[in-house]
Amino acid sequence: MLNHIMIGSGDIEKSKSFYNAVLGVLGAGEPMAHVNDTGQTRLFYIHDGSTFSVSEPINGEPVAPSNGSTIGFLCNSPEQVTEIHDVAIANGGTSIEDPPGLREGSMGPMYLSYFTDPDGHKLCGIHRPA
Repeated sequence: MLNHIMIGSGDIEKSKSFYNAVLGVLGAGEPMAHVNDTGQTRLFYIHDGSTFSVSEPINGEPVAPSNGSTIGFLCNSPEQVTEIHDVAIANGGTSIEDPPGLREGSMGPMYLSYFTDPDGHKLCGIHRPA
């Protein structure tokens, strides 16, 4: 259903350092960097058939994370859910909500971790047991 997700960054180099570490946990390599026709730098992390992008805002306005939005990164184990969280925190992210771990709910058991990137975008690591 999705081709890509793109978020804004107020400091593209800081975002690159953060996402290189965090997405490296999932096996993503270095991003493809591109400067668009109007001069904004964009980073494209292409991995397993999808693309996660980080861009300087095209309209020149400050970055503002969306209230109520979360970007979830699929993890292959409960341990990877914890690892992506810990790597995010070690690279300038902020831990939010409950500590990484199992959550029981109406949608079944899930291992989750929640954190923000340096620009305040809400992210999570998620693993659904078989």
